[in-house]
Amino acid sequence: MAPKTSPLSVALALVPVLALTAGIPFANRVEPRIFGFPFLPAYIALWILLTPAFMLAVYRFERRS
Repeated sequence: MAPKTSPLSVALALVPVLALTAGIPFANRVEPRIFGFPFLPAYIALWILLTPAFMLAVYRFERRS
C-alpha cells in the first residue's frame, strides 16, 4: 500500500512548477538586470536553484508524517 500524501506536501511541490510555468509571463521583461542578466533568465535560474530546497522540505515533511 502506498503511503498517504498530504495536501501540504503536494502544495509545496507545486510551488516551483507553478513558478516556472505560470510565472514566466509575469516575469517576461528585460529590466531590472540582476548580475548583468535580464530579469527573465535570472528568475528562471533562481527557481531552478530553489527547487531542490522545496523538494527537501517535501521529503522531510513526508518522512515526519
